[in-house]
Amino acid sequence: MDEKTSDLRDIFVETTGSETVTERQAESRGTLTDRDEAAVDERVRELVAAMRERYDFSTDLDDATYARIARARFEEDDDEAIASALVEEREEGGNGEETPPVVDPAAVRDARLDLHLVREVDRDVDDASFEYDDLKQLTAEGRSIPECADALDADPDVVAKHARVARVDLTSTRANDRFRDEFRDLLTDAEIEGSHAETARDDGLEEATEDMETDVSL
Repeated sequence: MDEKTSDLRDIFVETTGSETVTERQAESRGTLTDRDEAAVDERVRELVAAMRERYDFSTDLDDATYARIARARFEEDDDEAIASALVEEREEGGNGEETPPVVDPAAVRDARLDLHLVREVDRDVDDASFEYDDLKQLTAEGRSIPECADALDADPDVVAKHARVARVDLTSTRANDRFRDEFRDLLTDAEIEGSHAETARDDGLEEATEDMETDVSL
């Protein structure tokens, strides 16, 4: 290890407290892996029930199906895959509880957005005809779909599709992303670990390594 690499390693340890962080992350991973899945399922349903009471849900699906969709959000690649997984579960006779209903991908998307579980792909505007952030700003100002379409010189149907996502993002923000974050924390550990690493990098290493070579091994 050369002198510059050694200095960089020292800066990393001093800035991020890496040994302490490693211990906490190891403990956290064990907790996530070993916890009672029945308790997780119960908490997910509690969150769904709390959201149903607070917001107007857009489908007639029951809380159990909403809970399944919340879990599948972090297990499947897209809404089509979630719908297929629910069909498979139905064909297998459920998961020991009630038999899940047949849900098409459009209903999955509606339910997922009801739960504030937006995917980045939801914000990708068809044909890039306008910027999502511009639509989100107009939506925050209370503009109607026709007004947004006029302002963006865009197809009202495309605007309507993405305005729904913008409203969900705004509603989630007003709730401090509480529901979205708790679903994520309950149902996945990979994104949590990723966010820890991202925070450590942003808080310390970016400034510490600004003028250093990055082609080194820690």
